[in-house]
Amino acid sequence: MVDKPLLAIVVPCYNEEEVLPETARRLTALLEQLLEEGAVAIGSHIVFVDDGSRDRTWALIEEESERNPFVAGIKLARNVGHQRALLAGLETVRAYADCAVSIDADLQDDVEAIREFVQKYREGYDIVYGVRRSRKTDTWFKRTTAQAFYRFMRAIGIELIYNHADFRLMSKRALDELSRYTEVNLFLRGLVPLVGFRSTCVFYDRHERWAGQSKYPLKKMLAFAFDGITSLSVAPIRAITLIGFLAFLASGASGLYALISKLLGHAESGWTSLMISIWFIGGLVLMSLGLIGEYIGKMYQEVKRRPRFAVEKTVQLPLPSEKEKTPAHL
Repeated sequence: MVDKPLLAIVVPCYNEEEVLPETARRLTALLEQLLEEGAVAIGSHIVFVDDGSRDRTWALIEEESERNPFVAGIKLARNVGHQRALLAGLETVRAYADCAVSIDADLQDDVEAIREFVQKYREGYDIVYGVRRSRKTDTWFKRTTAQAFYRFMRAIGIELIYNHADFRLMSKRALDELSRYTEVNLFLRGLVPLVGFRSTCVFYDRHERWAGQSKYPLKKMLAFAFDGITSLSVAPIRAITLIGFLAFLASGASGLYALISKLLGHAESGWTSLMISIWFIGGLVLMSLGLIGEYIGKMYQEVKRRPRFAVEKTVQLPLPSEKEKTPAHL
């Protein structure tokens, strides 16, 4: 059993003014309980990361940090997306925290599960995944497509934790290792298992969103899934090679059939079959070029090495040296 850790809870936010006060209240209550139980060290806190919100999210973070000593904030210069905003918080807190928990602001993930996360960390686990027990709260469409996505990812060799999103705990050394993955195209739920180290799962029941609207409509969910596939596997490109080979065999068989028909005098004009073949091959070529272009585009983004985020402002963040000043580390 390791000593009680300095815990940082990282909460990425985008237009979350409706739910943020309740999120701060619940996470603060949890930290107070953990401190009373001696499960975490003095100095443990919550870091809200404002991902370029257009509402009063940052103003509420500043107000909360003034009256609540557990709350700190990071304001990004512009909207960079959930994954980069989450990484910005993790990269910041790894300088001084012993471990960090990432959780969304919508309160769908059970904050009480963090207590078990910390317990597993103290037992020696570097990564603790929060895994949903079921998908009863999802619609049939979302549940079916999510299950199909996990099965497809596993089929192409990408090992994801089933029914796990971005609700997890990572130790400092796991965060340090994650920081070595410098790609621009981020899919953290696929990268974290690549880090290795000892890991375990904590199961919990997912709730309905407490307030506000989902920031992941169908279009964004599909884009996110496609980014995950193309960021972690070249299987789709290899599939194109296989499809091309099968199309070559089919065209060879068709050509042989046409030649035999011609020699036997049974050949007839086949405008319909010709047009279908042209449209099929043309569509296949365009789809293949589009997929190859997606990979080339990702390589283009990677080689430019642009910063993944820019921090405009912070409030109440502890300095790395303050960790040694807390009573828990004397």
